[in-house]
Amino acid sequence: MGAITCPEHRQQPGRSAEEAVMMKLSIPGYGEVHLEHLVLDYNGTLACDGVLLPGVGEKLRILSNVVEVHVVTADTFGKVKEELDGLPCSVVVIPEENQGETKRDFVKNLGSESVVSIGNGRNDGLMLQEAALGIALIQQEGASTRSLQAADVVARSISDALELLLKPLRLTATLRS
Repeated sequence: MGAITCPEHRQQPGRSAEEAVMMKLSIPGYGEVHLEHLVLDYNGTLACDGVLLPGVGEKLRILSNVVEVHVVTADTFGKVKEELDGLPCSVVVIPEENQGETKRDFVKNLGSESVVSIGNGRNDGLMLQEAALGIALIQQEGASTRSLQAADVVARSISDALELLLKPLRLTATLRS
C-alpha cells in the first residue's frame, strides 16, 4: 500500500503540525462546511475488540494536519489509551451513564458546525446528528439503526470514512442535491 496524500488540504504556512487548520467543503444543495474537529468513537469505529484496525493510525496522522482529532469512547475493552499511544489525538473516556448525551455535548462544546463525527453504536447517534457532518459505519461489530438514521453518510469501513475526508470530492458526490 502506497503512502496516503491529501492534496486538497495543505498545511497553512506559519502554522505548526500541532495547530490544525480548517477543512472547507462546498457541497451544492448541502452548503458550506468548515470543519475543524474530527470526533470519533473507538470500539466498532476505529477498533474491533479493542484493537486499532490496520491503516487507521496513518490516516489519522494525515488528517491531524487539517483537523483536530478527538476520540470519545466508553472504552469497553480498556485498551484505547494503549492502542492510540503516540497518535496525534485527544482521548476522552466517558462514564457508563448517559453516553449518548455525553458524546453529543462534547460535539456541542467544540462547536457543532465545525465538527465531523464518525461512529457506529447506539450511543453515537446523538453526536452524529449534532455534528455538521455525521458518518455512520457498518463494520464487524455492526451498526445501530439509531446511528444510521442520524448520519449524513454511511460508510462500509473506517478506512472508507477517513478516505471521504482525505478525498472530499467523494463527499460532494454523495451529499449534493
